[in-house]
Amino acid sequence: MNLLALQRRMARAVMTPLTPGENMRRKTADGRSMHRVAASFIKPNDRLTSFERLEIYNRQYWWRVLSAFGEDFPGVRAVLGDRRFEALAKAYISDCPSRSFTLRNLGSRLPEWLRRHSGFAGSRHALTLDMARLEWADIEAFDGAAEPALSAQDLAEANAARVRLRLQPYISLLALRYPVDDLLLNVRKEEDTAFASNAFVQRKKRKHVSAVARLRPAPIFLAVHRHDESVYFRRLDREEFEILQGLHHGETLGRAVEAAMRRSSMPLADRPEMVQHWFRAWASLGWFCRSAARRQAKKSSAA
Repeated sequence: MNLLALQRRMARAVMTPLTPGENMRRKTADGRSMHRVAASFIKPNDRLTSFERLEIYNRQYWWRVLSAFGEDFPGVRAVLGDRRFEALAKAYISDCPSRSFTLRNLGSRLPEWLRRHSGFAGSRHALTLDMARLEWADIEAFDGAAEPALSAQDLAEANAARVRLRLQPYISLLALRYPVDDLLLNVRKEEDTAFASNAFVQRKKRKHVSAVARLRPAPIFLAVHRHDESVYFRRLDREEFEILQGLHHGETLGRAVEAAMRRSSMPLADRPEMVQHWFRAWASLGWFCRSAARRQAKKSSAA
């Protein structure tokens, strides 16, 4: 057995889900004896069998990834409760095991997975999905790549009919149905209340979740972004959101504004000033960066 084959065999065994009692399973997914699998590449010692030595790694893997997943999605846990969240976490990680050198990416596929597995959230599926999307966007905004921002002068000189503006890679635009931004901030606030008992914190979180879950779904548009090394949730007007979405999808500035205003109830006379106001705000936050083609052209001309 070469090193690569050994690594793959070890990984498959270690990533096998634990039993409900948090022990290593006696059989593999294809029905083979885990005792024989362990003995094929792990030697026993004077205290532990091959199976018992492998079980240590199997348990540590699952305890670590479940802990990391829970730290990344406290809002989803608050929405579902501990028992449902644990079931969801185990099912998700079994279907979407870590493929990265960093656990930062562990939850990257959760929103898409939730769309296909609504049963884990029951009647709160829509709320859970909104929260999962927000929490993953929060992770992306926290340490996502940043590129040199366009200045206000760059934007003022841009030809609206031709220019294509790129959003910073760390920005996420979310169309939501529930105010999960407020809910997540409340959940975090309760968890940071050091003097309160755990039972008190849990009651407060359940109260916040229940209040949001009772709301009728309504459109909420949100930008999740980073500024001065901190992550912020910024509510957007519908037209504002659609302009940014259009730019994100490669539309020219002129077409993005035109499409966003097509269904707007905003008075015609107010539109130019409002669009200018939005762009000043976006520019001040450094949301725009040069297109890849323009950066390459500038680099070539300087060479």
